[in-house]
Amino acid sequence: MSKLDVEFAVTEGALAHGLPYVAFGAGRPLVFLRWFSPDHANPAGWIRNSEIKTLARLARRFRVYAVSRAPGMAMGTTMADIADQHADALRSEFGGPVDVLGISSGGSVGLQLAVDHPESVRRLVIAAAGYRLEEQARVDQLGYAEAAAAGRRALHHMAPHSSRVRDRLLTAAMWLADPFLRPVDPADTLAFVRAEDAFDLSARLGEIQAPTLVIGGERDEFYSTANFRRTADGIPRSHLIIYPNAGHIAAITHRRFARDVADFLEAG
Repeated sequence: MSKLDVEFAVTEGALAHGLPYVAFGAGRPLVFLRWFSPDHANPAGWIRNSEIKTLARLARRFRVYAVSRAPGMAMGTTMADIADQHADALRSEFGGPVDVLGISSGGSVGLQLAVDHPESVRRLVIAAAGYRLEEQARVDQLGYAEAAAAGRRALHHMAPHSSRVRDRLLTAAMWLADPFLRPVDPADTLAFVRAEDAFDLSARLGEIQAPTLVIGGERDEFYSTANFRRTADGIPRSHLIIYPNAGHIAAITHRRFARDVADFLEAG
């Protein structure tokens, strides 16, 4: 048990449909839909600690439930199917609408949830995500998932596309680290990636009833500011925050992130 587990009295389990979750903090429930992760399971070790640290400031104002997609995902599952599972699980656990924070791939799930199941979402925050994947992100994720499913090295597919020395070294490091970071069940990874590959809410954003905050980084490697703006512009009651000079991860770790999210959720 880590110091973080003791400080935040961390508990874990599974919601309906087997959705794994870790809960910590105190206050009104805040459901955090996890970013892209190869395994549909609660994280362990340094990844678990990193997740708790990232959300620690929010956990001082909310009871955070970090939720993953269900394991054993069938090939052909759609984002709407995933949203259906989440809606049923949240209804069973909380009995009414809750605040939802979706980051990266979790943002895709959060948007689909808000469109298809408005009764499940009280307020919605979408961070480092948008109404659909950018083309390069689709190519990278699919390349990663298909390589992992075939038993080949895959992690380098997710590296930044740049000729800068730093990024070229990162690509090499990810290629070398791949054997130690492979998905436990590559079929889960591939099923989710194919679901997100087909995800596109450009024609349905206006159906979202929940007040929504969209947060993005100006230099996000996977989403353009135009994507963030179109997402926010399409949602009737929305607000957009773009952090200058921030990338995909830096937007989430930005010094203002937790305060901006908490202030928005507590405004209503």
